[in-house]
Amino acid sequence: MELYPAIDLRDGGAVRLTQGDFDREVRYGDPLALAQRFIEGGAAWIHVVDLNAARTGVPHERAVLAKIVELATSAGGTAGPGIAGPGIRVQTGGGIRTEDDVAAVLDLGVARVVLGTAALEDPALATRCARRWPGRVAVGLDYVTRADGVAEARGHGWEQGSGRALDELLMIWAGEPIGAVVATAIARDGMLGGSDLVGVRALLELAALSSLPVIASGGVGTLDDLRDLATLIALDPDLGERTLAGVIVGKALVEGRFSVEEAVAACTVSV
Repeated sequence: MELYPAIDLRDGGAVRLTQGDFDREVRYGDPLALAQRFIEGGAAWIHVVDLNAARTGVPHERAVLAKIVELATSAGGTAGPGIAGPGIRVQTGGGIRTEDDVAAVLDLGVARVVLGTAALEDPALATRCARRWPGRVAVGLDYVTRADGVAEARGHGWEQGSGRALDELLMIWAGEPIGAVVATAIARDGMLGGSDLVGVRALLELAALSSLPVIASGGVGTLDDLRDLATLIALDPDLGERTLAGVIVGKALVEGRFSVEEAVAACTVSV
């Protein structure tokens, strides 16, 4: 399981929201300094989100994103598929609504683009982009668990329900060359109270049926939370046991609850 330290961008700075609420924002200063800290800690990926764009569909932070990519790709390591030269890989989302948006962001040197709202409203767009850029397009399934127990995806900066269940969406993309499913438990995001292990396990089992890798997000507050996620197992009918492909960690790292080095080690604990 790979670690994805997160940088959420708003108005040029690094911020963290609680449960996606823009009125519950804490600012953490220079995003480039934060990216440098993650790189020096040994992260192989950095996950970047343009928060204002996620709500509006209009890019706000591409200049900052380009600087983070430049910093990351000039560091040591191995770049991702389709990325020339050495570097730490950058995954990014927020406000990417069209195939042209995907192309523009990939042209910055980003390794993987996350389609959120656009994928919910037009699943065929995600399919087309994944086929055009195999492995370099992810779908973001940010979800809430309804009273009836169904996990429903939300869009537009988590402010609008989609009416679509996660299992329905996963089966639409079954077998497609999607790079990852990035699943965020909205109710746990920024709370530091632990991951949605029940929901993540169910999603991992569904994803095993559709052969899609899963990156979990939301709620990580301790190293034990990371170890719990790293040891989750689902049975793939073709490949046998499958584990999470990755985990996104934001607030716990930014606030220094543990280091990047410690988090990387926790993510590689044996099943």
